[in-house]
Amino acid sequence: MHIPPSQVKRVAFSPDGKQLASASDDGTIRLWHIRFGELRRILKGHSGQVCDVAFSSDGKQLASASSDKTVRLWHVGSRGH
Repeated sequence: MHIPPSQVKRVAFSPDGKQLASASDDGTIRLWHIRFGELRRILKGHSGQVCDVAFSSDGKQLASASSDKTVRLWHVGSRGH
């Protein structure tokens, strides 16, 4: 798994430890499979850099906050937010 450090603002681990979410300054969130180091998905929806990410306690949702003054809730098992 290679994530350019200059692009990453924050990371969060899923409660089960299987996924990593990385918040980027390009307005995207990348979901990684930790065991295999594979990029699973790129979530797009913010127009500014993503400042923070956090998984729900059951790991089914991911919240993101952006410099575009929005907070989004993503359903991790789906293709969108």
